[in-house]
Amino acid sequence: QVQLVESGGGLVQPGGSLRLSCTASGSIFTLYGMGWYRQAPGKQRELVAVISSSGSTNYASSVKGRFTISGDIARKTVSLQMNSLNSEDTAVYYCNAVIKELGSGTRDYWGQGTQVTVSS
Repeated sequence: QVQLVESGGGLVQPGGSLRLSCTASGSIFTLYGMGWYRQAPGKQRELVAVISSSGSTNYASSVKGRFTISGDIARKTVSLQMNSLNSEDTAVYYCNAVIKELGSGTRDYWGQGTQVTVSS
């Protein structure tokens, strides 16, 4: 069974910074990529940033230049450095991984979510 464990998050003032981290563990045969999504109250879950096993990255336009995703696929970890945070970044952030499990197919796995609140 595959598990994603997140850390980081919390309350920060506008303009501040936070760092989220996530580690995948379990019966992982192939890890194709990892990333972060977020869901604000009353809104759909949206992509924030993703990184592939080759190191290519993709960001939501709203976070480009402020957020940086980094990953170590060999260690099955991904981090998200969030700078210049504003109230619109307030959401539950979910770690995502695209994994082929031993003896199974490829699918998305999700962490439990971590709250990020930007408020003065």
